Amino acid sequence: MPSTVKQATIMPVREGAGSAPLSIQQRIRRNPKFDQLVSRRTRLAIMLSLIVLVPYYAFMMVTAFKPALLAQPIHAGSIITIGWPVGALIIIGAWLTTAVYISRANGEFDRLNDEILAEAAQ
Repeated sequence: MPSTVKQATIMPVREGAGSAPLSIQQRIRRNPKFDQLVSRRTRLAIMLSLIVLVPYYAFMMVTAFKPALLAQPIHAGSIITIGWPVGALIIIGAWLTTAVYISRANGEFDRLNDEILAEAAQ
């Protein structure tokens, strides 16, 4: 299905006698590393969101349509059902994906951001 969203093209503004100098925001937006940062961060956010949301909504669907499946005890005589550890794993998985994002944001993304800002300040 073709996309109906049109991407704006940015025409280069030349610095010189008759034109205003580029603002820092314009220099940042024109830096290819900025596009790289945005695409990497977006790709990671979508991937991690799917890793969290798919199991969560699958758990909700099973809870809604097949509750007996999660209501089974872990073993004979146990009062703990299968639903408890599955729910706990989903929550722990969400924490772990948050830790992955924070690690990448404080490492790779911050480094790339610093490079972009340093180049824009020149």
